[in-house]
Amino acid sequence: MLDIFKNFRWLLDLLDIGLVAFIIYRIILLIKGTRAVQMLLGLVVILIVYMGSQVGGLYTLHWILDNFLSSIILVIIVLFQNDIRRALIHVGRNPFFADLSYREETEVMDELVKACVNLANRKIGALIVIERETGIKDFLEVGVELDAKVSSDLITSIFLPYSPMHDGAVVIQQGRLKRAGCFLPLTQSPDVSKALGTRHRAAMGLTELVDAVAIVVSEETARISVVVGGRITRDLDSTALRRVLKRLLEPRTPKKKK
Repeated sequence: MLDIFKNFRWLLDLLDIGLVAFIIYRIILLIKGTRAVQMLLGLVVILIVYMGSQVGGLYTLHWILDNFLSSIILVIIVLFQNDIRRALIHVGRNPFFADLSYREETEVMDELVKACVNLANRKIGALIVIERETGIKDFLEVGVELDAKVSSDLITSIFLPYSPMHDGAVVIQQGRLKRAGCFLPLTQSPDVSKALGTRHRAAMGLTELVDAVAIVVSEETARISVVVGGRITRDLDSTALRRVLKRLLEPRTPKKKK
């Protein structure tokens, strides 16, 4: 039996190397374009300094870095907690439209695009959050329970200047408009442009923590933006917005009739 395993040892080694390479590749894709890249580069610099202090005989510096790196696993967990959480979520991800038919998926998408275009044309600000795999209830402050069908007219009425809920965000879960007037955590990133207002900062702040999709309509510029993972895509027209939402929300294609 042992001889059989020895004969196939090279296959197991290839499998082992392939799995490690795939995991590293997925981690790179996950943190690409995020602040995690800068933190990772910082850790690399510390490792280089650590090895240099050992070779150069800088005993005090080496001792300090040695104690720091002895807790490197804990440091990584603290620094990359949001990225680790996002990675674990992706392992068992489910489509946003899991419980909807293809016709309902298309209707929700059309209503969202129509609402955003209408609001942009009227220069009315809006913030629409679409929950995906990660629950966002813990990140919402106040808000009004609705549980209504996604409708362009309803979304537009919520964000009209005289509406009591127009300053907050609308939350869509499983194809239903669940909450309105919600306040979101603002981004703490120092790299955010000063030209971006509170709605954009709130969209970035929430999507830095969870995998939700946020749509922002600017009342100053009438431009539509989509924010995912703290990254913002700006100046979207109706066609581009529909294409981006279709890609992010992963609607299924209709089943062919036999």
